[in-house]
Amino acid sequence: MSIERPESAQPVVEFWFDPICPWCWMTSRWVSDVAAARGFDIAWHPVSLKIINEGNDVGDHEEGMRQGHRLGRVAAAVARAQDPSAVGRLYTEFGTAIHPGGRDDFDGILAEALAAVGLDAELAAAADDEQYDTDLRENTAHALEIAGPDVGVPVISVDGVAFFGPVVTPAPQGEQALRLWDGIVAAASVPGFYELKRGRTSGPQF
Repeated sequence: MSIERPESAQPVVEFWFDPICPWCWMTSRWVSDVAAARGFDIAWHPVSLKIINEGNDVGDHEEGMRQGHRLGRVAAAVARAQDPSAVGRLYTEFGTAIHPGGRDDFDGILAEALAAVGLDAELAAAADDEQYDTDLRENTAHALEIAGPDVGVPVISVDGVAFFGPVVTPAPQGEQALRLWDGIVAAASVPGFYELKRGRTSGPQF
């Protein structure tokens, strides 16, 4: 007999992100809207596409991954020192500037994001502090362990059931967002379900 969670109980939702990925950004906006509508919290965890792609030829994505890694270090530093909810707010500031904002002045983005979230400006130094690579490696390894190994970001876990994606553009809103959430969570909860995919016909639409 299955044990159903009471309707009043909220899911435990975790989200692994790299700030530089536009697809991850759109998924994060979707899941944030769903969280607001359904009344649950999200635990945000920075990972690194630079680490995931170590040893691979990433072509013209190299610099973007390097900068995403730097911002991820700062998010890891915030996770160590602050209320974990600050990580999600910081990611929102990063992503808004980089993706719909189209900016690539990463040090400026970093300074402004810390100020907007009310965090100490000195945390910016973490961007070039390799001690935070330990945190990024642990987060990245965990995300790949629970949803991989052949995945990138985003990775979402709902009550311990993890999956890569969804990859969607533009980010669904309203009732459509809720229908997508319910369908994906239901599919991911089926033992042995691994993949549902179709070719992309459009790029990121912010």
